[in-house]
This record gives sequence, structure tokens and C-alpha cells, in this order.
Amino acid sequence: MTTTIQTNGNEVTITFAGRLDTATSPEANTKINCELDNIETIELLICDASRLEYISSSGLRILLSLAKRYKMFKVINVQSQVYEVLETTGFTKIMIVERAMRKLSVNGCRLIGIGGVGKVYRLDGDTIIKVFREGTTMDEVRREITLSKEAFVLGMPTAISFDVVKVTPNKEGGTECYGLVYELLKAQTLSTYVKKHPEQLDVFAKKYADLFLQMHQIEVPEEGNVPAVIKRERQQIEHIRRYFPNESIEMLLNIVDSIPTGNRLLHMDLQTKNVMVQDDELMLIDMGEVGYGHPMLDLAHAYSAMVGFVGDYEKTIGMPREMGQRLWDKAMDYYMADLPANVAAQRKEQIMVASCVRKFSWLSLSDSFPESVIKECQELFDGYVTQRYDYIKDVCKTFKDWTL
Repeated sequence: MTTTIQTNGNEVTITFAGRLDTATSPEANTKINCELDNIETIELLICDASRLEYISSSGLRILLSLAKRYKMFKVINVQSQVYEVLETTGFTKIMIVERAMRKLSVNGCRLIGIGGVGKVYRLDGDTIIKVFREGTTMDEVRREITLSKEAFVLGMPTAISFDVVKVTPNKEGGTECYGLVYELLKAQTLSTYVKKHPEQLDVFAKKYADLFLQMHQIEVPEEGNVPAVIKRERQQIEHIRRYFPNESIEMLLNIVDSIPTGNRLLHMDLQTKNVMVQDDELMLIDMGEVGYGHPMLDLAHAYSAMVGFVGDYEKTIGMPREMGQRLWDKAMDYYMADLPANVAAQRKEQIMVASCVRKFSWLSLSDSFPESVIKECQELFDGYVTQRYDYIKDVCKTFKDWTL
């Protein structure tokens, strides 16, 4: 048994290697207390258990003592056999305990989806994996897991991850990324399905519309973890100030400020590559942007992807642009089938205007888009927003007519 202690500023890491049992615990405890007493300020104490093979009651007492002594304390990289002990004894309820993550490679796996925050691959016949982009933190991964569970509890057909993993880099010099593994038996994206079965486009446009309708009928309670989306919309616009002049940013903010408040469940990236077809039923994935607000926002985000996407449409959306736009048009006809024709026409116009925000704010999702993509968005802004701004303002005045 070896115990090493490393200091990084006000963060201290204790690493255990071997068996922390009756024979080794006294020496380990003495060493820990002696060294920690000599450190003036400890804001975070971490126990790295990646090489800990076994822990007995005497070892558990060391962890308990440290947890009581330091407010910010956690045990990380816990192997399965040790985690079972900590879970059985209730330690996972009284302190932060993080399992060791298994490592996976997606080399040779089929890419089935690309988004602003990551890529989705088919691992095998039973599972898919969402690989987050470099720089994604564990807190952001946990947030997506939490939002997926919240949406599931609220009644949406949502794929729930059963494992968080580290994904090894595909190329030399790359960095490990976080991944979420989902069990989806014989599932494929809605884009793939419609591309393979164009004769069923109308059937699945109806299912796609029903998915939106089901979600937009759910009222999100004030308590819970689902955030308001309007705040994030404004943050994303502020994030792209470096790409656009101030007057352009103010135009986008004015559009967002015209959108009515709401308490409905929103996916906020419900394009057809984020919908899986399983046994002819639709299931949601990629839940990192879920929130609550007005349905207009959700539909505007989807419109931006399905109709107004900037870049390689087929690579990102997964079907030819003409097919994707036709699917969207039919889905919106179904979504608004119970409305008078003039109201439906107005709402489609409102969605199109509200989509101006996402058409450019999506650049906030990454700091590493190619310069050519950024330049294309900048060149589009004048024709898409500036020259049409009087019309956009007139439509924004009608947003209040879309009542829930």
C-alpha cells in the first residue's frame, strides 16, 4: 500500500494504491494527517482511488474523517469493487463519490449525427454514444444527464444514458473526451429512416409534429432542474459579439425580447438527427439544451436547422436539403392542423422570424468553427436580417398573439 499527496495551489490530491485495510490504514492515516497539517489552506481535498484495490472498515474511517474535516471533499476514479463497498455502506450518500470511467474508442464506428456540442456514433447493434467536443466539462455532461431524466419524468420518450465514459482520441495528439452511452436497439435517426424510406415521409412528418405537440403541452413546474431558455438565448447572442457589430447584436436581442414568456418543455435542438426511430416510434436524444419557455423558440431553433442551415446540410442534417425542407413543411402543417388558416400562416411567419436568432447564435456553441463558416454567417446577416429589419419588427409585434 502506498499513499501519495500532491498539492496544486489550494487543491490537494491524496492517491491510494493497493489495499487500504487494517494492516495499512494506521500508517496511511498518520502520513495524511501529518502532511495535511502542514498545508495552510485547503479549498478542495480529493482522494484518487484509481489504483485502490480494496478498502476495509478502517480505510472507510479515514475517508469519513476527511469528509468531516474538509467541506469540499470527494473521492474520484473509484473502481467497481471499491465503489460497491462505498455504496453498500452509504458513503455515496454522504460524500461525493465518482466511479472510474471506462475508456472507449470510436475508431471504425459509424458516425450518425453531428451537432454543435458533439458527435453521435453507432457503437454496435445495441448502443450509440454521444461524444462531446473537446473542452466539455463533467458538470456539462451531468447537466445533460439530469435534463434527460427530467424530460423523461415529465413524459417525453427520451433515451437515458446508462454510462459515462472517456473516449480515446482518434488521432495522435488529440485529447480524451467525455461520452454518454445509450442503449437503443435497432434504432436509427429520423433523417436516416426518411432518406431510406422516402415513401413514408408524410407518415413520419406526422410523427415528428406529434413529438413537438406532445412536448409543448407539458408544463414545467417551477421546482426542478429544467432552466428557462430565454436567459441562455441572450447569453449566446452576447457570446457572438466578437463576430458582429453592436447594431447587429441589438437586432437579435430585440427579437428575443419580443418572444412571450412560457412554461412549456422545449428541446431547443429538435432537428431530425436528434430524433431516433425505434420500432416505428420516435425517441429524443441530445438533451443538453432542454429548457422551458414559449414553443415558438423551440420551433424556431428547429426551423433554423431544417430550413435555414448554413453549411453542409446533408452531412449535418443527414438528408438532402430539399427532402429535409419538405419534411419540415409537412410537419408544420400537421402541427397547426387545428388552427384557422390565417393563424397557421401567421405562426409560420413568426417561427421564421424568430429563427433569425438561432441562424447566427449557434456560433456560440464552439470557439473553433472554421473561419469560412463564420465569414459566411457574417455575409448572410445583412440580407437575412439588416435589409429585412422593418419587416422583422412588424412580425415581432405579433408574437404576443401566440398565446398558450
